[in-house]
Amino acid sequence: MSDLKVLQQLAEKRRSIYALSDQLPVSNDEVVKLVEHAILHTPSSFNSQSTRIVVLFGDDHKKLWDITEETLRVIVGDEEAFKSTEGKIAGFRAGAGTVLFFEDQGVVRGMQEAAPLYADNFPIWSTQTNAMHQYVIWTALASIDVGANLQHYNPIIDERVASAWNIDADWELKAQMVFGAIAQPAGDKEFKPLDERMKVFGA
Repeated sequence: MSDLKVLQQLAEKRRSIYALSDQLPVSNDEVVKLVEHAILHTPSSFNSQSTRIVVLFGDDHKKLWDITEETLRVIVGDEEAFKSTEGKIAGFRAGAGTVLFFEDQGVVRGMQEAAPLYADNFPIWSTQTNAMHQYVIWTALASIDVGANLQHYNPIIDERVASAWNIDADWELKAQMVFGAIAQPAGDKEFKPLDERMKVFGA
């Protein structure tokens, strides 16, 4: 099978999986190595390497979702209105771990100072770099039959996350990727027509 075909199959396999359990089909160490490889080989603008990652397993993973639930409960206020959110958070907590994605704003500022002509673009490029790391890790997890979904409870949990895991003040939280064993696969996916999403000229 060609490398292209393998890549395409993995792109199709990567889905948002919400029904997760903590019984990973691989070791925690294999997940860590997968993330390390992604950090080393995912591109960044000007090779800035601004993405920072924290991987939480076990009790630390559960602690993250306890923090998120407690924070949201205060914001929502109404217990009845909070029930659906509580159920959603319980689903995340049921997974095996969470990958926290950050961007080092110290690196971004350094790039802005080094190349002032592009200063306004570096925060945008930084976010794009982070998204590429998310996609690479998500797809790699799918390749070893580990399900995942991507959440964005930043910035409301930022301060408590930074305090709980002693995160550098320059690391800005961008996303939280919950992962675990696939308890139930994703449903069918609908696609908008390609002719609405792509144009080709000169072919």
